[in-house]
Amino acid sequence: MSSEYEKMLDELYAKLPEKITHTERFEMPKFDYFVEGNRTIVKNFKAICDKIRREPQLLIKYLTKELAVPAEMQGERLILQRKMSGDILNKKLEDFINTYVICKECKRPDTRIQEIGRGVRVLICESCGARKTVKD
Repeated sequence: MSSEYEKMLDELYAKLPEKITHTERFEMPKFDYFVEGNRTIVKNFKAICDKIRREPQLLIKYLTKELAVPAEMQGERLILQRKMSGDILNKKLEDFINTYVICKECKRPDTRIQEIGRGVRVLICESCGARKTVKD
């Protein structure tokens, strides 16, 4: 009986799907942009803000400071007043997400920012409960 059982187990294991090695459900978003004259227009700006659950004004403030370029939001789009390469834009987006979205402890994106007074903001993880102050 034991060998019959082991044979059935082997058949079952053979039918199981391969183990998934990529278990992370969060994919780093990328800007969808184009250059028009001396301006760079990010078409999916609002969609990215929704995906990372951050106010557009926070991301605009970060990008204008990091890229040293004026920016304004028009509808769903962000307009940067200079020609920018996609590599630079997406690198800055990734830096923003790593600083203001991803939890430093569990590396998950399930976070929110809470102001605790006097301009001090805390990144609070809804998965593990970790708290970390974030600079402006």
